[in-house]
Amino acid sequence: MSSRHLARSVALQSLYEWDFFKGEEKHDKIVERNIEEFGQNIKDADFINDLTIGVISNKEELDKIISAAAPEWPLEKITTVDRNVLRIGLYELIYGDKNEVPPKVAINEAIELAKQFGGSSSGKFVNGVLGTVYREIKEDSGENSSK
Repeated sequence: MSSRHLARSVALQSLYEWDFFKGEEKHDKIVERNIEEFGQNIKDADFINDLTIGVISNKEELDKIISAAAPEWPLEKITTVDRNVLRIGLYELIYGDKNEVPPKVAINEAIELAKQFGGSSSGKFVNGVLGTVYREIKEDSGENSSK
C-alpha cells in the first residue's frame, strides 16, 4: 500500500470517527490517535492533517455538492463511510493541487477507499458521484471531454 493511500485511509478513519460523534471530539486528537494506531510508518502526517482539516473546513460546501450530484440519496441516508469517502474525493478534486494529485487519481483513490471500507456497491456509488462532479467541472472550465 502506498504511503499516500495509507494516509488517505487514516484520514478516512479519522473523519468517520469525527462524523460519527457529530464533531464533539476535536479532530486533531482523533487524527493523532489514528496515526499512532494505524499509520506509524507514514512519512507525511501533514498530508493527513491537511486532508482532514480541509474536509472539515469545507464540509458544508462538499455536502451541498454531494446532495446535488446524488439527489436520490439524501445525505443522511448515505453511509458514514461513503459520505466521508465522497468528501475526501471531492476535496481533492476541487481544492487539491492538481499537479500533486490529478483529478483522475483523486477519483481512483476515493473509489479504492470505498471498496476497501464500504459496502459491496460503495465503489460504484462513489465512482458515479465523483464522475458526475468531474464532468461538470470539465464542462464549466470549457475543457474538451475527450481528454
